[in-house]
Amino acid sequence: MEKEVKKISIAVIKRLPKYHRYLGELIQKDVEKISSRKLSEMMGLTASQIRQDLNNFGGFGQQGYGYNVKDLYREISKILGLHNKYNFVIIGAGNLGQAIANYHGFSEKGFHLKGIFDINPKIIGMKIHEVQVMDIDKLEEFIYTENIDIAVICVPKENAQEVADRLNKTNIKGIWNFAPVDLKVRKDTVLEQVHLSDSLLTLSYKINEKLLQERQEKIRQRRDIPGHPLKSIKT
Repeated sequence: MEKEVKKISIAVIKRLPKYHRYLGELIQKDVEKISSRKLSEMMGLTASQIRQDLNNFGGFGQQGYGYNVKDLYREISKILGLHNKYNFVIIGAGNLGQAIANYHGFSEKGFHLKGIFDINPKIIGMKIHEVQVMDIDKLEEFIYTENIDIAVICVPKENAQEVADRLNKTNIKGIWNFAPVDLKVRKDTVLEQVHLSDSLLTLSYKINEKLLQERQEKIRQRRDIPGHPLKSIKT
């Protein structure tokens, strides 16, 4: 009998790929074990946070020993579902779609690109990463015949929901959306939205915040200089 699936916070889930990546790098360096403290120094987390995160899944370390790197990597791979194999298609063969198609890392993790679709007759028929671009009219049939699990949407904002509506009528399991719009999908379809502009604006905020902090620190330093005009100004 399988254990009941525990509800995990999204913050913890979003850190799991980072654990997986760092542990993979440690394996490449032939590191056999690592403490939560050493792992925290590498990842920029606290040791307590790491222990709390992993305890959500039962905990994998031994007190006084730390974590077996290969065992922990293997367990996190299972938690992420990487023991499964996924077939996916890309819808939209523009610059972004082509960049995703040409990325080699997906197949290494069990994600296999089976098809690319577009409406542009100038693109249909060309090959990207050895996969031929097909007419989008063949999308639904291809999803069924090739047992496609995931659809990657790389079309313009105006066309994204129309594509999602078509996918909603298939047996697709998940949608990875790169169009800058929040899609409506079936309740049983897993949706992951990647808004590149949101990420860029978050970066802009962090840069601006850093600049403001630096200006405030300079003002504080000037106030500490005897006789400086700012010393008499109260905040």
